[in-house]
Amino acid sequence: MEMNIMEDINLQKLTPDTRHLKEMERVVYNKEWFKTAPNFELYKMYRKVKIENGLRYDITIIPPQMFGEEFVKTKGHIHAGFYGEVYIVIEGEGFYFAQKGDENKIEDVFVVHAKKDDVIVIPAGYGHVTINPSDALLKTANWVAENDKGNFEPFEKNQGACYYYIIQPDSGKAVWVKNEHYKQVPELRFVEPLKSVPENLDFLKAK
Repeated sequence: MEMNIMEDINLQKLTPDTRHLKEMERVVYNKEWFKTAPNFELYKMYRKVKIENGLRYDITIIPPQMFGEEFVKTKGHIHAGFYGEVYIVIEGEGFYFAQKGDENKIEDVFVVHAKKDDVIVIPAGYGHVTINPSDALLKTANWVAENDKGNFEPFEKNQGACYYYIIQPDSGKAVWVKNEHYKQVPELRFVEPLKSVPENLDFLKAK
């Protein structure tokens, strides 16, 4: 099957879903900052840009900005069924953060630092978040099962992912900080991205 994920798509003809700050209340790092922050636009999601063989191709555009000291991120979700997901960086760079566990006890957590043309595979059973840690626009695409729906509840319940990526106030350095709402958080693993999309994406479909 043809999987030319870098094809030229005119997004001007499509209507995106837009995420705003107020939708992120339960997952941001700095709740005090959030109380007085304006409800600005965070990122746009163009869903079902392409449908092929039971899979859909989406595009998400995340401009560079901050939530106080925290880098802009997606809300975070886990797939309702036993689905995986494949991401491709079209423009910019991002952290692709994934965690696996039961409620607030995490068994495994990893992050992929990916740049233009890099590919990231999110295994089935992992909740995940995309972070833009740069001063440039992040444009990312994904292949996922056509009818899959993301479940945001695990991230909302635990005030976000098990790590936040923030600028440390004292040092001014970007660091990963554990989320204290989780009872068990292993050390963060750093994983290299792939350089091409797997030829067969049937593994993205629920078994």
